Amino acid sequence: MVESSKPCFFRNISSCCPDDRDTHTVVADLEGSLLREESSFPFFALVAFETGGPLRLLLLLLLTPLAFLLRNLVSESAGVRVLVFASLAGVKLSSINSVARAVLPKFYASEVRADAWRVFSACGRRWVVTAIPRVMVEPFAKEYLGADVVGERGRVYKGRTTGLVVGQGVVAGDVKEAALRKMLGDSTVPEIGIGHRKSYSLLSALCKEAYVVSEKLETEEFVGGGHLLRPIVFHDGRLVQKPTPLRALLTVVWFPIGFLLACLRIAAGSLLPMPFVSPVLRLLGVRIIVKGNPPSASSSGVLFVCSHRTLLDPIFLSAALRRPVPALTYSVSRLSELLSPITTVRLSRNRSTDAATIRRLLATGDLAICPEGTTCREPFLLRFSSLFAELTDDIVPVAMENRMGMFHGTTARGWKGMDPFYFFMNPSPAYEVTFLEKLPKALTCGAGRPSHEVANDVQRLIAGILAYECTNLTRRDKYRALAGNDGTVAEKHGLDLGLLAVLLRAVKIISNLTTK
Repeated sequence: MVESSKPCFFRNISSCCPDDRDTHTVVADLEGSLLREESSFPFFALVAFETGGPLRLLLLLLLTPLAFLLRNLVSESAGVRVLVFASLAGVKLSSINSVARAVLPKFYASEVRADAWRVFSACGRRWVVTAIPRVMVEPFAKEYLGADVVGERGRVYKGRTTGLVVGQGVVAGDVKEAALRKMLGDSTVPEIGIGHRKSYSLLSALCKEAYVVSEKLETEEFVGGGHLLRPIVFHDGRLVQKPTPLRALLTVVWFPIGFLLACLRIAAGSLLPMPFVSPVLRLLGVRIIVKGNPPSASSSGVLFVCSHRTLLDPIFLSAALRRPVPALTYSVSRLSELLSPITTVRLSRNRSTDAATIRRLLATGDLAICPEGTTCREPFLLRFSSLFAELTDDIVPVAMENRMGMFHGTTARGWKGMDPFYFFMNPSPAYEVTFLEKLPKALTCGAGRPSHEVANDVQRLIAGILAYECTNLTRRDKYRALAGNDGTVAEKHGLDLGLLAVLLRAVKIISNLTTK
């Protein structure tokens, strides 16, 4: 093997010049060096919750003390093996791949250190070394870092992971050097190695130049999802915050309490007349913030054009107006339709059929539509469909924004019927509804403007209020990125909690009749 020049002192990454590194190879530890987070627990916790729910997360929490003891008394590899088994044993490999593609990149990206990325991104050949299973890291490493992965491979049996690893397995401190030499080959000596204090000796033995990152985490900067090789616009998963052990424990404890609270909040929203929904939800911890001047009811039919954050947007719009406004939907679960306190009308995605439906509904009164066609969590607005602009000039843009501290109320991979439950399971969720001025006649199709220009103008108006970025991305782009399909929701038959939903709707009808 070619001998390398071994540094005799610790050199901080800030002293490394990134210029003229296009032909160089760089090797970096993922945990603790390229990422701020040195512990791999949060990423195992994300996979555990997304594939097995709170019970799997509880199992991981129960075995974490054992992993800690083995890591300190035996080896780092032994400790990580316990986490691998607790979070992955028995899980479908396709489910892990789905979480690695749609959920984990958002959390990895928020941890990337700017000082390490400055050098890492300047090199032409990039490698990351990780104790996390390769299947959990590769989608992020390849798509957002442009890097290959040195990591362990798990054993798979009939499409499910066993929770065991192949060969030496976990690429932790005690087997890291051997794994890296095997991947790179005896004749390759990386020009740059990026590590932390614990891995410095390994990197200095393998690389021509070795650097360590600063340990002062409170003063460093992070790259974020918008400054990697590609921005993170779409992501999935239910957890809002990175699940540290304490947050994971709080999530497990809160889950049954939050579900009961969500049922109470949903029942209040479904059964009460609309004028009482807002004050009652406030008593139950749900804040509805109304800005702008909500227009009064109109027999001519005003079209409320809303940005789309969750499927609850039209319901909170109605709560802000204190009157039910029918809403157009693209594809929601049957349960969500039955539980909805407002009338929902499905669009067929056939332009002429949908146009006729919208005209008919506008002839009877006001109507709400989300022309993005799907939700987006990040501060972006997807492309607005121009159909609405062709059918009416009475357009009121509405900027919708929500706040969730524990759970996301949307999903692209899971069952959409649980979306409202997850939103209302947050301890103190909030919705901010901002009514903009009615679109001037001179900016509508009635003044001779093309419908796509009107749609773009409405998109820019809402984006300006929310400080969001306009994009040309569509529903199809989102679902292809997160779920590998075009976003069509298959109709599910069977119980599907439908009986409960029908009973709630029946009670609501009786409640409305008794209040008249």
